[in-house]
Amino acid sequence: MTEVLVLYYSRGGSVARLARQIARGIGEVDGVQARLRTVPPVAAVTQTAAPPVPEDGAPYVESRDLVECAGLVLGSPTRFGNMAAPVKHWLDGLGAEWASGTLVGKPAAVFTSTATQHGGQESTLLTMMVPLLHHGCVILGIPYTEPTLSSTRGGGTPYGASHVAGAQDDPQPSEDEAKLARALGRRVAELVAKVSR
Repeated sequence: MTEVLVLYYSRGGSVARLARQIARGIGEVDGVQARLRTVPPVAAVTQTAAPPVPEDGAPYVESRDLVECAGLVLGSPTRFGNMAAPVKHWLDGLGAEWASGTLVGKPAAVFTSTATQHGGQESTLLTMMVPLLHHGCVILGIPYTEPTLSSTRGGGTPYGASHVAGAQDDPQPSEDEAKLARALGRRVAELVAKVSR
């Protein structure tokens, strides 16, 4: 079975829930399944190590996950219009994978969650794409042929899936947000299936 790595960092649960929707979309494509992984948190005190296994949720990502995956969907909460520090820290440590071309030619996409409607979703998604382009990934978004993209009143952009948690910090994606996340997962999986033949 060909696998797409759905890799994310989630603090409040919104990004993790989007990741599961993306994984559902991936699973809708014959012969392709999702591998859910998370990046460990970073601490201001660098001597503090993360536990070797998360207390709940997806396992931490390992180098072999990048080697074994046929595609990558990367997610992060938005922090002032950019990805969260743990995701950036993880990306900054991929020098060996960059040098060896581990991700070259692999389809990739991005997703995020914000507290407010104009909280920097699109700039976060765009900045997450930049390192993936340096790694040689083939970047996919959500085209406007996906009707929900034109009707959503919450998250969802042509740059990737997204969620607006709102003032109550609701981690549950709306129906439209979930639908667009599944569409993004399907889109990546469909290209992975074509490339992997």
